[in-house]
Amino acid sequence: MAEKGRLAVLAGRKYRADFDPGQRIFAERLGGICRSVWNTGLQQRREYRKRGGRLGYAEQCAQLADAKKDPYCAWLADAPAQVIQQILKDLDQACSRHGTWKVNWKSKTRWKPSFRFPTAKHIPVERINRTWGRVFLPKFGWVKFRMSRPLGGVVKSATVSLDGMHWFISFLVEDGLGQVEHHVRAERKVGVDRGVVTAAVTSDGEFFDRRHATADGVSSRVIPSAAKKDRTSDLGYLTRGEAERYLRLQRRLARSAKGSKRRKAIIARLGEIMRRVRWRRGDFNAQTAHRLTRDYGVVILEDLKTTNLTSAARPKPDPGRPGAFLPNGRAAKSGLNKAILDKGWYGLEIALRSKARYTGTVIAEVPAPYTSQTCPAPACGVVDGKSRKSQALFSCTACGHTEHADIVGAKNTLAKYQAAGLVVSGRGDPSGSVKRQAPRSTARAAPAARTAA
Repeated sequence: MAEKGRLAVLAGRKYRADFDPGQRIFAERLGGICRSVWNTGLQQRREYRKRGGRLGYAEQCAQLADAKKDPYCAWLADAPAQVIQQILKDLDQACSRHGTWKVNWKSKTRWKPSFRFPTAKHIPVERINRTWGRVFLPKFGWVKFRMSRPLGGVVKSATVSLDGMHWFISFLVEDGLGQVEHHVRAERKVGVDRGVVTAAVTSDGEFFDRRHATADGVSSRVIPSAAKKDRTSDLGYLTRGEAERYLRLQRRLARSAKGSKRRKAIIARLGEIMRRVRWRRGDFNAQTAHRLTRDYGVVILEDLKTTNLTSAARPKPDPGRPGAFLPNGRAAKSGLNKAILDKGWYGLEIALRSKARYTGTVIAEVPAPYTSQTCPAPACGVVDGKSRKSQALFSCTACGHTEHADIVGAKNTLAKYQAAGLVVSGRGDPSGSVKRQAPRSTARAAPAARTAA
């Protein structure tokens, strides 16, 4: 248990499940039931809203119990009651947070099957040997999983999900470690600039990127080459063999018939490659977050809304030709969106907030505009877009100060935090939490910051 007076930390543990053939079929069926319950519940709520009424979680649960008695809905009884009730609870929370009309449907083709067992006493976990463990899931029976690490805490809930070609089980555990309130190096502060060429650069001149990953770490203080030809071999989180295999599979996919078994198998193999990419990106973000939260008491990021930054370019109708459109830079915007998502900007922010709970690091955000166009202190501080000569080069048009553009952005992010005197209400607070900051007039007095690279 956590020390008295300190908030308990909840952590996740993810393991690969070893379903037998019957359990695998049932998991797929249960995923379909959960998708149907979500979509039906969302449709109900929207119909009620059209008539000016509201439908809550308690009423939908009562209707669910009645539906199980209907012979046409007998398939609902196949699912564990706590699982489909949790689906309705998640739907209720989503509608309360975002609004009924902004909650998305769960598509059969795009949604990955996932369902949660929220009651800890119904999911006992046992260790079989050093390699394997097992958990009892209602209506599944005992399910084996590869225990690649100890649970390290008290299980609170379990979530089963399909990722690529494999099923996984994730446990939410209370690890007994209280949330740390003060960092041992509270006086150390660092600004972080996230980019599309280098994932993260600090104001101290440290470059974090997969290209710099070695057996000793994930960063380097050597400034990377700015030449575009030196980046042509950068495949992100893909290996060269995986990149070639992925390209071949995409060509096969284009030749396959829609709805065929062959197409389904190709999509599964493509998804397996992308699963490895996601896991490598997550591992890189975790290592980067560990380094930053270990060494610094305050980590300052630009306030970047990744969802907005990666939205598609809007069409530009041609006023002179009805039904025709003008060039809108769609291809370039698509490439930028892919680069941003591949670097995992939002994933790094989430990893930082998670790690900060254990170290007491303050995660702060400052407005993003103009950080890479402002000459950093102790230089002149002039803001000029022409000072950004290229993706990597900053050369001030006023005083001639020259530096790597990403380091300039990180320095200005730190300077903006110091000038505005921002204060964060907690350590590693989740995105959307209440933060206190200086008045708008004070914030405007700080050096401005740039938009995302």
